[in-house]
Amino acid sequence: MRTGGLGVVVLLVVALLLRSTALTVLAARGVVLDVLAFATVVWALRRGETSGTVLGFVLGLAADLDAKHWLGSHALALSLLGYAVGRMGHTLVRDRARTHLVLLALATAAHQAWATAFELGGVSSWGYLLQHDALAVLATAPIGTALIALARRIHGRPLFPHGPIGTGTTG
Repeated sequence: MRTGGLGVVVLLVVALLLRSTALTVLAARGVVLDVLAFATVVWALRRGETSGTVLGFVLGLAADLDAKHWLGSHALALSLLGYAVGRMGHTLVRDRARTHLVLLALATAAHQAWATAFELGGVSSWGYLLQHDALAVLATAPIGTALIALARRIHGRPLFPHGPIGTGTTG
């Protein structure tokens, strides 16, 4: 059985490089593509709640060290997102575009609200928070869904395995 160690390292490096280089130009103009939430959602759907939690924590901790954030703020939010998406992945149809769109929208909204609250030092400007987070959701969810569809087309088969049908034991 493959452990996916190389895959997780590549995903971490690519997500962090995109976040700190190419996507900063868009962020400076007010458009945030939440690559951290995207990577956590995709990994949690693919590997489950344990791997989603670990990836979210490591990715969030690396993002906290990369930028001037409170140490652990992204790590906590992304690990909780990884766990929640991984758990929901057991009951969702994981290879549907609508599922990807909704999960990416919810994950981006939660992550951006959490991160923005820390950046502002508290929620003092609700208008800015709502505009910033809504724009991040409107940018990340459709673009992320399109990227997943493109990767599935290139891969030629479903990216996400089906969850277990029965988890209980018969006695």
